[in-house]
Amino acid sequence: MDSCCIISKLKTQPFWFLLFFSLGLFTILRFTLILLNWVYVNFLRQPKNLKKYGSWALVTGPTDGIGKSFAFELARKGLNLILVGRNPDKLKDVSDSVKAKFGKTEVKTVVVDFAGDLDEGVNRIRETIEGLDIGVLINNVGISYPYARFFHEVDEELLKNLIQVNVVGTTKVTQTVLPGMIRRKKGAIVNIGSGAAIVIPSDPLYAVYAATKAYIDQFSRCLYVEYKNKGIDVQCQVPLYVATKMASIRRSSFFVPSTDGYAKAGVKWIGYEPRCTPYWPHTLLWAVACSLPESIVDAWRLRFCIGIRKRGQLKESRKQE
Repeated sequence: MDSCCIISKLKTQPFWFLLFFSLGLFTILRFTLILLNWVYVNFLRQPKNLKKYGSWALVTGPTDGIGKSFAFELARKGLNLILVGRNPDKLKDVSDSVKAKFGKTEVKTVVVDFAGDLDEGVNRIRETIEGLDIGVLINNVGISYPYARFFHEVDEELLKNLIQVNVVGTTKVTQTVLPGMIRRKKGAIVNIGSGAAIVIPSDPLYAVYAATKAYIDQFSRCLYVEYKNKGIDVQCQVPLYVATKMASIRRSSFFVPSTDGYAKAGVKWIGYEPRCTPYWPHTLLWAVACSLPESIVDAWRLRFCIGIRKRGQLKESRKQE
């Protein structure tokens, strides 16, 4: 009875009213579907069984921060590990810790200086993974600026290392591991991106770092399209601030997770969307950033990074005294 009354009243309304009513209804429906999907993927969707991809996972940059936490989470899921990093002592420490906590986990280590002779390091990775079913690859290795600085202040060594570690390193490791996944017709590749390249419109005073992470994002998306029908799931994870040494954040909070908190969320998203922000409070910050005019975000970010630059310069001058 009520629905018939509403319909009859709508029929008497002018066209412009019906048009705006329809647009409003469509907007509400679209928002509701987006909200329901957000709730599902963040709280209800079950993580994939990563062992179906293969029994081994390779993690770059596993001796600290997000990479180390990913290594422990993957071991918890029952995967054996290949840890690739620069420092042999730290690699041994992480390997011993994983074995002590997860007795059945096999761990192999490969020493690679991503800022050094990368070809030699990649050859060592190739030799180590020969005959192993690498199911999951976590390209986590990366570096940033010691502190914020204008582009003309970036020295040649830092410029070279940013590109070699963040871009060339991830590219070559992927190129080394991918053929085995293609032969087995299964695999998952996770490349760690950054909100600096995707969430905010610019990251002034971190220009080269942000640009390298933009490469990771596009590289991941293209590989996702290229290899999806070959059973390989490629994903770029986009964290915002995480409590790491690289971010110079010591304490975690609701919007800044610990590395363990991030990795726990990150593992649950492996094999799903080609681009994601696994830690759900970060999606709220992303929504806020997208709702603001770019000029406002740019201005805020510039002021924020200039403050980081000043503190970094002060700290550096004290060390030189």
